[in-house]
Amino acid sequence: MSQIIYPPKPPAEPPKPALLPHTDRDLPGLWMTHDPAVYRDPISGTYYIYCTGAICRRSADLIHWESLGKVVTALPEESVSWTKSQDIWAPDIVKVGNEYRLYCSNSSWGVRQSCIFLAVSSSPEGPFIPRDCVLKTSDKLPVNAIDANIIEDAASGEQYLLYGSFWGGCYILLLDKKTGLVAEDGIGTCLARRPAWMDCAIEGPYMIYHPDTKYYYLFVSYGSLKNDYNIRIGRSRTVTGPFYDFHGHDLANTEDYDNTTGLMISCGYRWLDGTPYMAPGHNSVLKDSDNRMFLVSHIREMNFKTEHEPSTLQIRQLYMTPDEWLIAAAQPYAGEILQPLPESVFIGCYERISLTPSVPQGIMHSHPVQLMKNGRMECCSIIGTWKKTGACTLEFHYGNTTETIIASPAWDHELGKQTLMMSGLSNKGICTWYKKQDIAN
Repeated sequence: MSQIIYPPKPPAEPPKPALLPHTDRDLPGLWMTHDPAVYRDPISGTYYIYCTGAICRRSADLIHWESLGKVVTALPEESVSWTKSQDIWAPDIVKVGNEYRLYCSNSSWGVRQSCIFLAVSSSPEGPFIPRDCVLKTSDKLPVNAIDANIIEDAASGEQYLLYGSFWGGCYILLLDKKTGLVAEDGIGTCLARRPAWMDCAIEGPYMIYHPDTKYYYLFVSYGSLKNDYNIRIGRSRTVTGPFYDFHGHDLANTEDYDNTTGLMISCGYRWLDGTPYMAPGHNSVLKDSDNRMFLVSHIREMNFKTEHEPSTLQIRQLYMTPDEWLIAAAQPYAGEILQPLPESVFIGCYERISLTPSVPQGIMHSHPVQLMKNGRMECCSIIGTWKKTGACTLEFHYGNTTETIIASPAWDHELGKQTLMMSGLSNKGICTWYKKQDIAN
């Protein structure tokens, strides 16, 4: 055990504030880091998060964060005239040459009278000066011009704008890389949407390209940010899709009668002890210089009462499975690293959370699992087997189910101690989280 490198205790979050008016989003710690777009500056190596309210936070390690305050202080006159709003939502950043481009949403709650505008700076810390409106929508269109994300075609170098929320879904539109503005008429191509009986609830599209798998991975948030947000992914060989999930379902197909389209990698959850959470969503993804990947999303403490619950932020490592799907770590990031682990470290008692789609999407609760010396696995009344398959990988078998598991030392945020966590993906397309119960402080 002494050779295993566990992460140290991360900094404590300041006490939860009361929910303040949306005009005041620069709160202590990571509170109200809403709609986060993560970015690593290639020049300095510094990490940044840009969030709703045009607030920017800075970090050297993805663990300790400081606020730089508001980095966009003005909006284009055309945008404000169109939306009758001064709100800035969900920025996303891209660097083109020496110019940092921040794509910002300007809208009001529950309408499609929206605008995505471009603001530019010579520094990732701003200030960002508004340049022009990129895209405007109204209630006459089936799509909403918010939640921008910029993705580049790995083969052609062309840039695209992802955007959209509820109504007609999430779209992709070609950009002029020279100007940063749209390069084609219309609203683009629909990549993902939800059926009307699910309130058409989808938003926050975010795409990455992975050069090893040659897949584009599309992340979207299903549900409402107030309660049942959850994060799903599909993948495609081309930037404009179509994007398919684990079972081969097209994310743009609305014939989803059991809420199972899209591989769900994060949802509301509750371990045996500690704070339960709901509504992880509007994520971004960082592919770091060492090829590690991180899922960044806002999330809320569980509260299904009528009053609003202030959001906070979670960062989790993403792992690549053997069949080239992405799954999220079972615990928020504390500096842990994947490393070879002896077989003996896996023996013991765990909590397990199955990230299972449901109608409506609820809070997934933990249940007990035990791994024994003889390769026997017990999970309540289920009896199965486990075996080590690699330096830090395992396989679980029970009934006709096989889970591929990736394990890592971690920090248990609920119990405030070191633990062993595991993330899995079954042959049924269900993600699982595990954490060990019996590691001493």
